[in-house]
Amino acid sequence: MTNIGIMVCGHGSRDVDAVTEFQSVADGIRARLPQYDVDSGFLEFATPIIRDRLEALRQRGNKRIIAVPGMLFAAGHVKNDLPSVINTYAAQHPDLEITYGRDLGLDMKLIRAAGDRIKEAMATAGDHISPEETLLVVVGRGASDPDANSNIAKVCRLLWEGLGFGWAEVAYSGVTFPLVEPGLQHAAKLGYKRIIVFPYFLFTGILVRRIYHYTDEVAAQHPDIEFVKASYLNDHPLVLDAFADRVKEALDGANNMNCQMCVYREQVLGFEASVGLPQESHHHHVEGIGTGKISDADFDPTAHVHQGHDHDHEHNHDHDHDQDQDHGHDHHPYPHADHPLGPRSMLKK
Repeated sequence: MTNIGIMVCGHGSRDVDAVTEFQSVADGIRARLPQYDVDSGFLEFATPIIRDRLEALRQRGNKRIIAVPGMLFAAGHVKNDLPSVINTYAAQHPDLEITYGRDLGLDMKLIRAAGDRIKEAMATAGDHISPEETLLVVVGRGASDPDANSNIAKVCRLLWEGLGFGWAEVAYSGVTFPLVEPGLQHAAKLGYKRIIVFPYFLFTGILVRRIYHYTDEVAAQHPDIEFVKASYLNDHPLVLDAFADRVKEALDGANNMNCQMCVYREQVLGFEASVGLPQESHHHHVEGIGTGKISDADFDPTAHVHQGHDHDHEHNHDHDHDQDQDHGHDHHPYPHADHPLGPRSMLKK
């Protein structure tokens, strides 16, 4: 084995199943790269935390570490939070070389994996409804970064055209618009016999469960339409191959993250005020606090709407997020927080 360590950086979740699935993916990456010392950790909630596993890699004698984001797209976590954690640790250990890999991004391996998940759902549902009579809804996580959100639209088009569906729409599980419920209500008006809902997510968790929950709610209101819930990506072999590719890119020096439309560097339409904001982690207050059993309260839409600013993921904080409260860190308010199809649409009437 070389003296090169691989650190797979997970988001973390309060959902035990999500943590277990992430560990399975980390095991799959380890199996594909047996010549390296592969470890994994989490940004928030779950343990072990990233800093502790970086230290474990160092203690095992690794002189170089490749830190790979275990995330689909480069939004706030990949652009801010992970670099902050990794750079802080690197500054404390100047004798250690740490290379930060890029997100999975738009990758044809992942598109093929997504196509497999959708075809599996179609096979289970039966062939009594043709693809041309079917509408596909691709649901992304949703972020306060329009560049990350736009990737879901491209994923959707590639799947739509590749599989020959009659129509396709995009929705998001949080932060941006349209959210799942209004997105599905819109899709139901378009006259298709079947609607396939596909969460473009790596792992399960509160957000995936919420996507399926709203799918069931809208389906109950439209009994004339067949709603089919496709599975998320999980540990599809092509997903594991894509992670291995990111490690190899970093090792070969071809590790190029696309920053052309980053809101922190360019004046993206509607997000001009974000240029130059500090890039720092906003997750110190939930780092390593642990997972727990998912309850009905986790499906309460009002529990996840923050008035002051939005997080790109699925958690409640132990403190209020009023606009005038000082958390000791800054991120600019999402400019479309009041959009009628966005975050506030989840508030109970």
